[in-house]
Amino acid sequence: MVFLETSGGILDTLGNLAEQTGFAKLGWGNLLMILVAFIFLYLAIGKGFEPLLLVPISFGMLLVNMYPEIMYKEGQVIREFADGTKEYAESTGLLQYFFTLDEWGIMPSLIFMGVGAGTDFGPLIANPVSFLLGAAAQLGIFVAYLLAIVFGFNGKAAAAISIIGGADGPTSIFLAGKLGQTNLMGPIAVAAYSYMSLVPIIQPPIMKLFTTDKERKIKMTQLRPVTKLEKILFPVIITVVVVLILPSTAPLIGMLMLGNLFRECGVVKQLTETASNALMYIVVILLGTSVGASTSAEAFLKADTLKIVALGLMAFAFGTMGGVLLGKLMCVLTHGKINPLIGSAGVSAVPMAARVSQKVGSEYDPTNFLLMHAMGPNVAGVIGTAVAAGVFMAIYGVK
Repeated sequence: MVFLETSGGILDTLGNLAEQTGFAKLGWGNLLMILVAFIFLYLAIGKGFEPLLLVPISFGMLLVNMYPEIMYKEGQVIREFADGTKEYAESTGLLQYFFTLDEWGIMPSLIFMGVGAGTDFGPLIANPVSFLLGAAAQLGIFVAYLLAIVFGFNGKAAAAISIIGGADGPTSIFLAGKLGQTNLMGPIAVAAYSYMSLVPIIQPPIMKLFTTDKERKIKMTQLRPVTKLEKILFPVIITVVVVLILPSTAPLIGMLMLGNLFRECGVVKQLTETASNALMYIVVILLGTSVGASTSAEAFLKADTLKIVALGLMAFAFGTMGGVLLGKLMCVLTHGKINPLIGSAGVSAVPMAARVSQKVGSEYDPTNFLLMHAMGPNVAGVIGTAVAAGVFMAIYGVK
């Protein structure tokens, strides 16, 4: 009798322990998302596709699909039973605190400061026409906005999705938070960062499709030297002009230009190093991991997610096409002085998109050096995407 009671107690204990393991809560959706996380890790580590972003994103994805509680909010309904009763989360998960900073726009703004501190705006200052190429590459954003509405998304959701076309993860997260589309933030951010990492694969076929062999071989003249005064005045002037026209862009444009002013003024070397290195990498870890953790099977495996991924790809393709086509027009107007390939760098994946322009150009002429010329549209694309986000916030009355 004692043996039976003891064995029954042991079995109950083992049963309770089994119910507490992650295996008991794994569904097919979780297994699928774990597989996706492994694929992203392979792309990041094995193939070197934007590892600084994909490693934390994929690991966050892995964590949340094994331990959903890591993204719960205290008081959140986590389970509903057949009798109508509900189970609520007793505490807030670790990564939910990080994700809240994403929703508030803090992480994306700090990323912009780091980008500004680590980027030379000289090529854009030396060749202001690059602003036009950066603007043309925003075509994808507005095409995707219209298509998203056709696909059944409301205006705010369509705007948040369309920013993927700028190939700018931080701006995508920032706008989704400002427009109250946090339920779509996971798929939007993952799509944006995935396409950023896949720039070397997605862009070249589009660039080659819309340019001729002769155009791809065009050599551009060396950019003029830019004075220190110009570099100091540029971030100040851009901030004043853009923020006065679109005040809602202040968090992004302001931090981008503040970081660049740190870099160019020459008197705050410590701030420049901190913003472009230590702070930047800390924020990337927190933002990437929390974004990845927003992709639980429940939140991610929906029809809307597939639509967002498709719309993001179309937006990115149209953005690349818009930059290249304006580059072709400028090539004609300047009698062959501008290589259309640099127009593809107008998407704001800095500096990867500029490197792709250089790579494609050098395939046809190894002596052709387009990198610095492509950096102009690339930097302009960062500004252009932030402005596009500001336009949407103005349209929907968000400050």
